[in-house]
Amino acid sequence: MTDILTAIIAFAGTLVGSLGGILAANRLTVYRIEQLENKVSKHNNLVERMFLVESSAKSAHHRIDELREEITK
Repeated sequence: MTDILTAIIAFAGTLVGSLGGILAANRLTVYRIEQLENKVSKHNNLVERMFLVESSAKSAHHRIDELREEITK
């Protein structure tokens, strides 16, 4: 009888320890994914802003070229 009780207690301890480890690993994975999502979001925001800056610079270069043409005429 004590052997069965010991086995049940050992099984319960193993089960709790395994589940605790799985939950801790899952929490860490979720945290790391969230951090990566934040980095990707910042990167995408930077790419969008740089696109706007480049578009603005292109229009400024065109305007400068137009002004140069007017001056040389």
